[in-house]
Amino acid sequence: MLTKDHKDWGYTSSTGLGFTHHTIVDAHFRACEKLYLALLGQAGFHPGQHVLDAGCGTGDFLPHLAALVGSEGRVTAIDLAEENAVLAADRADTWQLTCPTDVRAASLLDLPYPDDTFDAAWCANTVQYLDDHELASALAELMRVVRPGGTLAIKDLDAHLITARPADPYLFADFFRAAGAEPGYARQLLRTRELDRHLKRAGLTDVRQQAILIEHHAPLTPAAQDFYKAACAQLARQALALGLSGTWQRFADPADPAHPLDDPDGYISEGNVLAVGTVPCTPH
Repeated sequence: MLTKDHKDWGYTSSTGLGFTHHTIVDAHFRACEKLYLALLGQAGFHPGQHVLDAGCGTGDFLPHLAALVGSEGRVTAIDLAEENAVLAADRADTWQLTCPTDVRAASLLDLPYPDDTFDAAWCANTVQYLDDHELASALAELMRVVRPGGTLAIKDLDAHLITARPADPYLFADFFRAAGAEPGYARQLLRTRELDRHLKRAGLTDVRQQAILIEHHAPLTPAAQDFYKAACAQLARQALALGLSGTWQRFADPADPAHPLDDPDGYISEGNVLAVGTVPCTPH
């Protein structure tokens, strides 16, 4: 799970994983909230269900999951970073959610729940931190704790669709090609559109998948400015260290008044994928 390149991505939490610190997690959610919630709405959760938020981060999805399951439902959440789990639990208490909610620190690879505990599981922006072997183990764990006939929904970022303007249209593609040449975080961010295959291999049935493009046009919202300028700066540092295009220097300083995202034609996009499957009623 922790590959040697994570320190290069920055914004690490106590886990050492890049982009898991609460500041960047919250910024990303705020920037993409509308379409994130549209994907959550397509996961197929229903009132009265007990849903596991597997990799809840700082709890941004908790009020929306609670609204979907209603007062007769229940939400349980875990995150690998203890400080994120504590923050999510505190927020859940402050928000006074409409259903019982429990949050704790735990690993997706060793869930602390009996078999068939949940009706469904939601896993957002989390499997990007797992290599293929760990992903298979995590899916097996999720299938163990979700009852037969229950739903497993995974949402994650697809790095193939990241691009910015004004800039070389291949700038980000070239970076991810170079950074993804070796096993590590970049390669896992490029795997997202293969999630349906991994769900099928794990034994899930009725697997469906949808990829969407999340776009931000100038003038970018403050939330989009906060996240994407910080994220681009981290990529720029890596790209320049790899000897890639000097164009990356334009993205290196979020405060630069000539930053491309402040251009009248500024634009940035990312991809997101929702993969959903059903836990089989036969033994898995």
